Amino acid sequence: MSTERIAVPELPVVVKYGLFDMQVCVPADWTDDQVVLFSELTNPCGTTNGWQIRKAGDELLGGDPERQPCNDRAGCVHIMLDA
Repeated sequence: MSTERIAVPELPVVVKYGLFDMQVCVPADWTDDQVVLFSELTNPCGTTNGWQIRKAGDELLGGDPERQPCNDRAGCVHIMLDA
């Protein structure tokens, strides 16, 4: 049996969620549509517009980028969404 490591794509996860926001950790190459779809399937928003990605420049990001590289999972980013 070989001990060679095989690269396995990271699965998306919900990092945290509240009533009006949530944070997901997803592969960095995911499109915005994929991020929103994963978010809706995992934790349905329940509002007319659904989950919306918190975009660069939003003061709630506190100067952080829209897609924050994950410290624990190489090739993944954290993204905030609002209801």
